[in-house]
Amino acid sequence: MKIENTKIQMRKGILEYCILLILDQKEAYASEIIAGLKEAKMIVVEGTVYPLLTRLKNAELLQYKWEESSSGPPRKYYQLTGEGQVFLLGLEETWKELKTAVETITINAKTK
Repeated sequence: MKIENTKIQMRKGILEYCILLILDQKEAYASEIIAGLKEAKMIVVEGTVYPLLTRLKNAELLQYKWEESSSGPPRKYYQLTGEGQVFLLGLEETWKELKTAVETITINAKTK
């Protein structure tokens, strides 16, 4: 078993949460979202993000609007819907629980 495969699966598992967190701060277009993920060392490829944005939009957690760009074609700006904000709150609660559980297990494993 290769560790890289497990690392990729771990990142995929929290990618949706990270995208919603980015969009909770401000509306953004896909390239900005990808840049924010990369800046945080959440290595992703565009082929992963675009389908996820579409899925989140179809689930009515995101909406978008087109805006003209002074440096190229119009851009699709994504933002959270009210439903998306409620969904994010649920994910934040789950993340805190998971983080606490992993930290507890880590501490217990190191003290034995």
